[in-house]
Amino acid sequence: MVTRVVIADDHQLVRAGIAALLDDIPDVEVVGEAADGSEAVRLVEELLPSILFLDLAMPGMPGLEALALINESHPEVKVVILSMHDSEEHVLRALKLGATGFMLKDAAPEELAQAVKAINQGHTWLSSAVSKTVISSYVQRSGNEEGLNLLTARQNQVLKMIAEGRSTKDIGYELNLSVKTIETYRAQIMDKLDIRDIPGLVRYAIRNGIIPL
Repeated sequence: MVTRVVIADDHQLVRAGIAALLDDIPDVEVVGEAADGSEAVRLVEELLPSILFLDLAMPGMPGLEALALINESHPEVKVVILSMHDSEEHVLRALKLGATGFMLKDAAPEELAQAVKAINQGHTWLSSAVSKTVISSYVQRSGNEEGLNLLTARQNQVLKMIAEGRSTKDIGYELNLSVKTIETYRAQIMDKLDIRDIPGLVRYAIRNGIIPL
């Protein structure tokens, strides 16, 4: 299955460089490029890509504003924020607004392939250079004890294993439960937390310190 990608950055050379790197990744196709936030929102609406690489700082509509609009109208599109800075404020705001990843522009080229693979597997991607201190702060500030208390001990256990990327079959085998039972637990967890997809559960688990980064 081909991963369709849109790149949004106000610098043409940056877009060209990212596009060239993505073209070298099997089963990845760059289907559009945008020079500002408004154009990124429009292209997502028109092209419905799998992944949007979205620059944080662009003229006109800022990246975070575009992220919020896209996450509201097309939550199935996974948004990876591109930035020169790994400041606590930037990372926290992006994740809170629904970003699936945060990548620094000076990251190693191979991180693009790693990010695409992780996101396609339902994981959140954070550039390796993003400070652990920033993420720890995010967990502390965003921890939702009330939400965690909504789940039973078994549901929290299943949530952790889902967020770790374990398959339903593997979870059932380890817990000595049927696949149908695990699917029921997953549905209950999503219903209690009002989360409708696996990436959303992963982000929730990261925010609440259920899984380490």
